[in-house]
Amino acid sequence: MIVWINGSYGAGKTTTSEELVGLLPAARLFDAEEVGYMLHHVLGPLQEEADFQHWPPWRALVVETARQLLAYTGGTLVIPQTVLVEEYWTELREGLGQLGVPVRHFVLHADPGTLTRRIEADIPAIIPWRLDHVVPYQEALPWLRRAGEVIDTTDTPPDEVARRIAAKVAGREES
Repeated sequence: MIVWINGSYGAGKTTTSEELVGLLPAARLFDAEEVGYMLHHVLGPLQEEADFQHWPPWRALVVETARQLLAYTGGTLVIPQTVLVEEYWTELREGLGQLGVPVRHFVLHADPGTLTRRIEADIPAIIPWRLDHVVPYQEALPWLRRAGEVIDTTDTPPDEVARRIAAKVAGREES
């Protein structure tokens, strides 16, 4: 199984995913940004666009890496990665769907004020980039609501969010 944790920067994806790995049997964290870093190292000087998600090889390699990892280890991959472009999500989802492995897509949501406060408490060098993505996240929210299961993290700590997701994945729905 693949559990994709989507949402804006500051919603709690990384921390929730780390907690979730400990709650799901045979789960591993797959940080798809690492694929982007590798591509940036190889293609960076050739690309005008700095965001690796805009590079078609990133999307294809995320799917292929997930395939290879699942074939090698089995179990569950937890992928914490913001995807705000519906076309990119569709490409990833269809590619992952061709693997024949169930994909659960969760969208961690927090109100804009909470996101801004969390981001401003982050590493200074990445604050401007993350703040620049709050509005695109809000604009993507309608399709994200259709494409995934939204979980509000505004007043819920990551360990509780992880427990809720684990229960949903296991078929034990919690409110």
